[in-house]
Amino acid sequence: MKRNVSLAEISDGRLYKASDMVKADCGGCNGCSRCCHGMGNSIILDPYDVYRMTTGMGKSMQELLAASVELNVVDGVILPNLKMQGTKEACAYLDEEGRCSIHPYRPGICRLFPLGRYYENGGFSYFLQTGECAKENRSKIKVSKWIDTPDLTRNQQFTLQWHDLLHAMEERLTGEDEGKQQEENLLLLRLFYLLPYKGTTDFYSQFTERMEYWNEQIR
Repeated sequence: MKRNVSLAEISDGRLYKASDMVKADCGGCNGCSRCCHGMGNSIILDPYDVYRMTTGMGKSMQELLAASVELNVVDGVILPNLKMQGTKEACAYLDEEGRCSIHPYRPGICRLFPLGRYYENGGFSYFLQTGECAKENRSKIKVSKWIDTPDLTRNQQFTLQWHDLLHAMEERLTGEDEGKQQEENLLLLRLFYLLPYKGTTDFYSQFTERMEYWNEQIR
């Protein structure tokens, strides 16, 4: 999701690499779940999130959509996001004690927070969002450890591929008729989200196969 703001407005003014130390460690977020409330449709899921959630929880994407995930239009593209519910607009996966019930399989945006990504020159860096996390006196932690994602180098490569795909799709569909927009959006949803991922097979090889098919279809 794009944000039309400057880094100076929302960050500490620094850009970080995965090997850098950053004041992001919230100490387990004990007693706090503010970032799990009122997030609207901003916790957008990418294909790796769906792979982790469906294989880790033993549920299909259709089951998630029936209970805890919804579809919304983001920059002209239909994408799934975690659902907020109840009068407090709490994440559907927040338990009665205010803890994440799917912590091992939580989405990438949740793993990043309070960090964000800044894309430029064909790559991206991380930045520390200020004014977002309620935790005071956060500790320093290495960015890669905080994100807690295996094989981070491959994951970063996937993240760039996915970012570029969505950016190209947005530009391509701008000004197109409704039928064309719907056709491509449905293909994206079916191919990268609804088609089940095999938990016994490496995600990135499955994603590469789907990317090859995608590129063939949208030529």
